[in-house]
Amino acid sequence: MKKITSILLAALMLLTLTACGSSSEGTDDASAPLRVAMECGYAPYNWTQQDDSNGAVAIADSSDYAYGYDVMMAQKIADSLGRDLEIVKLDWDSLIPALQSGDVDAVIAGQSITSERLQVVDFSEPYYYASIVTLVKKDSKYASAQGINDLAGGTATSQLGTIWYDVCLPQIPDANILAAQETAPAMLVALESGAVDYVVTDMPTALAATAVYDDMLILDFTDSDDNFNVSEEEINLGISVQKGNTELLDAINGVLADMTVDDYEAMMTEAISVQPLSE
Repeated sequence: MKKITSILLAALMLLTLTACGSSSEGTDDASAPLRVAMECGYAPYNWTQQDDSNGAVAIADSSDYAYGYDVMMAQKIADSLGRDLEIVKLDWDSLIPALQSGDVDAVIAGQSITSERLQVVDFSEPYYYASIVTLVKKDSKYASAQGINDLAGGTATSQLGTIWYDVCLPQIPDANILAAQETAPAMLVALESGAVDYVVTDMPTALAATAVYDDMLILDFTDSDDNFNVSEEEINLGISVQKGNTELLDAINGVLADMTVDDYEAMMTEAISVQPLSE
């Protein structure tokens, strides 16, 4: 009888432990830092700097700091959760895999909310709405372009893994599309050096570029019938979390629900105003 009782007690303890483990699965440890991944090289969304000026946050396993629009947003979310913020610097192609493996809690890196990405991660509501523009040199023969057809035949590039490169550039008639650039700064260097006639990017990146390169010009075809054909999902930027992490996703959406488009623009304007003047 004692043996049966012992077995029953052991089974009960096992069930209790299992139940406890199940209830905590997928939750976030409030005592742990919120680990947010980004490139730290994509101004004005995020960049690397050598000190904590303007509220920059230390990059994990580095003596450098990160700042920009994405860091500002990450800090708001971490503050709302009562958690410390830790920035993890990763290459663009490593962002989603790090999220899937659980190495980071969220990715805030100017990601478009595409149906393809939604298959592997969950996205917040948009935390920025990024219109598509073209950057040229002021002395370029394309500087007077009024639409994408006026860009026909030009040599172009953009950043790897973005809708700028994958969706927009192929819409330009007879464009000579060079290999995609690993980063936004590399894309801008290609334009500044004369390697390409123009690049396609989003408005914040273009505004940041013109603040650094005074010989660059933004071509915005938004009000033209000859504009890039993109869907809302491709220009709405979201914060991604691991699939099924509804607790963190709800918390992020709660922060965004208290913000307006004007709030987003004010933050972006601030980010552009303090971006580093060198790569």
